[in-house]
Amino acid sequence: MDKGDKTIIKVSKDGPYIVSNLNSLRNSKGVFIETKPTIAMCRCGGSGNKPFCDGTHMKNGFSGEKKEDRVPDNMDTYKGKAITIHDNRGVCSHMGHCTDNLPSVFRKGVEPWIDPDGADPEEIARIIRMCPSGALSYTMDGQLHKDYPHDAEVFVGKDRPYNVVGNIELEDPDGSRPETQDHYCLCRCGGSKNKPFCDGSHWYVEFKDEKN
Repeated sequence: MDKGDKTIIKVSKDGPYIVSNLNSLRNSKGVFIETKPTIAMCRCGGSGNKPFCDGTHMKNGFSGEKKEDRVPDNMDTYKGKAITIHDNRGVCSHMGHCTDNLPSVFRKGVEPWIDPDGADPEEIARIIRMCPSGALSYTMDGQLHKDYPHDAEVFVGKDRPYNVVGNIELEDPDGSRPETQDHYCLCRCGGSKNKPFCDGSHWYVEFKDEKN
């Protein structure tokens, strides 16, 4: 694909995401939202025209800076008999697919919180592939699995982040890089300590988007 045709998300300084060549933008109701060759998508949480920017970030004091007390960007590895699980808490969006669907492996309130021998390895792999943020990946038979085939799309989660899939390039002047270009979650509530990535802060700031 020519660079000029590739879907790219650019993180603007204390401003919106500038998205080029996005053909599929879908909200939580399954409705496809019309796009243009270049669109500006809100990340301050205050736009009255979500998911698009309406300039509110210039009035509400929005800052795109990372916070010092964020969870650090660090990969932890949990080696099991048949599967090794990799986990980067720094980019986790806390959607809960892992803990809700496989609590014998992903154990809340227990250290170590991941038990790679706690379930059938194929089932563990299936649940890991549900992770929208790229925080979880796995190695089986000596092969790392972190990228899965998707068509390029941005999905607007219900009162949640933008779920980006399909190898959409992220350009951030501050150097932030997703764990995998194939799928990652971008903050749209304005509250994340690890911007531009979601860190689950939408739960705590009670972010709402009635339209999408």
